[in-house]
Amino acid sequence: MASGNARLGMWMIGARGSVATTTMVGMAAIRAGLTSPVGCVTELSDFRPAALARFDDLVFGGHDIGTVPLVKRAEQLALAGVVPVHLLDHVKDELVAADKEIKLGVTDLPSGRTQAEVAAGLVADLVSFRQRHRLARVVVVNVASTEPTPPESAAHASLSRLREAMSSAGSVVPTSSLYAYAAFTAGCSYINFTPSAGAGLPALDELSRACAVPYAGNDGKTGETLVKSALAPMFAHRALPVRSWSGTNLLGGGDGATLAEPARAHSKTRSKSRVLESVLGHPVEGIVHIDNVPELGEWKTAWDHILFEGFLGVRMTLQFTWQGCDSTLAAPLVLDLVRLLGRAHETGHVGPQGQLAFFFKDPVATDEHRLVMQYEALRSWARSLGPHR
Repeated sequence: MASGNARLGMWMIGARGSVATTTMVGMAAIRAGLTSPVGCVTELSDFRPAALARFDDLVFGGHDIGTVPLVKRAEQLALAGVVPVHLLDHVKDELVAADKEIKLGVTDLPSGRTQAEVAAGLVADLVSFRQRHRLARVVVVNVASTEPTPPESAAHASLSRLREAMSSAGSVVPTSSLYAYAAFTAGCSYINFTPSAGAGLPALDELSRACAVPYAGNDGKTGETLVKSALAPMFAHRALPVRSWSGTNLLGGGDGATLAEPARAHSKTRSKSRVLESVLGHPVEGIVHIDNVPELGEWKTAWDHILFEGFLGVRMTLQFTWQGCDSTLAAPLVLDLVRLLGRAHETGHVGPQGQLAFFFKDPVATDEHRLVMQYEALRSWARSLGPHR
């Protein structure tokens, strides 16, 4: 059991979105004993030695540009079949309390203000949250909408250049990176659960080290790519050459609408495609399609067609269909990552945490994409975190 102050803040960027709301409902239900933490990897016996924060020790807050209260968002998700209707009355009070901790977020740069000034306001929100709730640490989690890939800039290359540019007029970094900048400056760790730039700029890596905080990402691995990272090693280890691997993703909801924009979809498809070339060791013919189907709502379907070569050059195929609710798949991973990165921060880890690659499509600080190997690295690292605080 933890000694001293073990309360851990989880500050969500996109706090009223589907993933954050589902995470909050699930956390409240787990604390009330209404459900078990299904899908939470950190509840497996392999992770008991890590002395992670308890679910009771997690405190919710965040930024969002939306104004629909969490209770209403939870009701909407219940109607869509994402969260069980019978839980809502039992978790309402926690949702109301959490909603009071959501501050107005940022998108476009307000007229007359620099990004440095905007970042200072975000830092103040984080510091206030930590102090008011007497938290040991805060983990900032980006679960906002996917951004287009930002254009390269000389200001991204070093912290000194970035700070100078942010103090001038105009937008230097995308919103996800502005939040990462604020998180590090406030002494908080950062998780990028999206394919957006986030902390993936050299200047922000430098800042994380200067502020002695860890970060992890990118793009939570919840569905099709999860299956790829398990199946691709099978072909490699059985010496069965993969000749093509094509996928079609059908999704609705906010993600479907967001990824209908080609620039945003490019960030996502690039992230989803990395695993195959890494595991198989060569480029593979095939395209990943993402199509917006509004009638699917919060649900998604992925269909993959794999053409591989067997003995004597005989061509064969494997196909799979993955159907699920992305928010329900993502929520337990968010809880896992908050607990793990919070503990990493506590034990002195700094900079990119490649040990958390198991949770991501495009992980930082590692080229390992094989799911089993990622799990072994995660388990070994978690054991090294030790039971003592």
